[in-house]
Amino acid sequence: MLQRLTLFALLSFLTLSLTAQNLVQVTDATLAGDTEYTWTADNEYLLNGLVYLESGSTLTIMPGTVVRGALDGGSSTDNTSALIISRDARIIADGTAQQPIIFTAEEDDLDIADDFTFQDRGEWGGLIILGNATIARPNGVDNIEGIDAGEARAQFGGTNDADDSGVLRYVSIRHGGAALSPNNEINGLTLGGVGSGTVLDYVEVFANFDDGIEWFGGTVTGNHLATAFCGDDGFDYDFGYRGGGQYWFSLQTGEEDTGRAGEHDGANPDELAPFSNPTIVNATYVGIGKDAVASGGEAADGNNDGLAFAVYFRDNAAGTYANSIFYDFNSAGIVIEDRTDTDDTDSYARFQAGDLVLRNNYFFNFGRGNGSLEDILLVIDQDENILAQQSATFAQTAASNGSVAIDPEFNNVDRDGMFDPRPVSFGPAATAASGVAIDGFDATDYVGAFSPGNGSDEANWLGGWSAITETGAVLDFLNGVGEVTVAGLSLDAPVPNPASNLTTLNFELPQAMDVKVTIIDQIGRSMGQFTRNSPAGVNAMPINVSDLPNGTYVLLLDAEGARLAQKLIVRH
Repeated sequence: MLQRLTLFALLSFLTLSLTAQNLVQVTDATLAGDTEYTWTADNEYLLNGLVYLESGSTLTIMPGTVVRGALDGGSSTDNTSALIISRDARIIADGTAQQPIIFTAEEDDLDIADDFTFQDRGEWGGLIILGNATIARPNGVDNIEGIDAGEARAQFGGTNDADDSGVLRYVSIRHGGAALSPNNEINGLTLGGVGSGTVLDYVEVFANFDDGIEWFGGTVTGNHLATAFCGDDGFDYDFGYRGGGQYWFSLQTGEEDTGRAGEHDGANPDELAPFSNPTIVNATYVGIGKDAVASGGEAADGNNDGLAFAVYFRDNAAGTYANSIFYDFNSAGIVIEDRTDTDDTDSYARFQAGDLVLRNNYFFNFGRGNGSLEDILLVIDQDENILAQQSATFAQTAASNGSVAIDPEFNNVDRDGMFDPRPVSFGPAATAASGVAIDGFDATDYVGAFSPGNGSDEANWLGGWSAITETGAVLDFLNGVGEVTVAGLSLDAPVPNPASNLTTLNFELPQAMDVKVTIIDQIGRSMGQFTRNSPAGVNAMPINVSDLPNGTYVLLLDAEGARLAQKLIVRH
């Protein structure tokens, strides 16, 4: 585990300190069918092996509860640990922003923010939920991947698309993805045939060895979903998934092998109905960097072909992305497959039929070509050869539906500083969705997963509960040490820091300009603001923090379209 990393930091954060009084061992024998169970925050629960919640049972996990997974399954014969919610069982994991429910590894010390980092993957299994909704598989039923095909409790699929498997709200799933067998890893969150009666809202998968969230059929929708630093894809769907959702965020790093932000398959076999066709609105997908290469030496899609694209549609998959941002991938953007060795059962046929739609999306900072839509929206054959005529049609159709290759202008894009993927208030992404309403979804003026600004829960809905904003893996740049520079401006860390009375913010301007400094607390609220006209050169601005409570804050400096940030600790 690394103690200091050079990677990302997001704007708002809150270090959680959860100390359990008791450790409760949970094995497969612990949970039975037709029973009500409640797990409480005064205990921590250690999963030992594959643990099934069987048909007819409900497991309620109270806010603030920590559930851990043993890597080797302890005395179990299973190779890892996972919690599996069988068909006709329900999980009610209804946390809050102040008391999230955390699934993590046995040895992850939550009292130390950087104890486990983004590189600590595969330390346990994951969470699997199985339901009765329709799936595109022969006979309409299958066994979830990775589990013994003879295990009846691992079956999923049916005919009830409104099936209710429970609630996941403010749930953080961390450091999972251990293999049940060689090359057979578990996703952070696996959803097999889960129906639309299930609630998914404010759910995060952090540093999983395999995919972040994967849907196998079903109709469940999910809002405020985040995946970060996964070893494979961020969001993966297959088997006729027809849900979707709003406000999805995917974040990748090139310092470890990774996959795509989205891998989208239609059915298995391809010709089965229903084909996948979800609608995803207000997504922000951030890649490993325009010029980056994953540390394994491969492109971000796991191949050495250079097509490290953001999203791949194949195997008759359809779907809609609307009002979304795709940023900083080292090759192409959206790629769809047109098989030349079969009939028209492929994703390009879905595009031609109007089932695969890109509407009003922003694309920027791609490694392939000059970054135009024609370079980054591609159609490829089964051997990943680019089909020029089909690609041109795809790009032209996306452009006619409002998609553009334009910088969305995030608050801060410095990967060696504090990365903040919210649009600047005066940037193009802040108003790009005005008048572009998507039926069944919230109307927003902005594109992407986060609203502009820094003073609302909507602006940073990850703040205070997620590992993305809470662990040392992404906070290390908020230590307030060193200088950050953008657009000719530079900002030093405040001195002294920590401060109890006065601190001084030193910054340098290339010319005289109006400067605004804002103090932001841990949940994104403005705690004070100072505006003045400052001359060119080095400036020093004293700031009185004597009335601020003890805690960690961010100092934002705005000047003529540029934004810089430094961390400030107040300690009286």
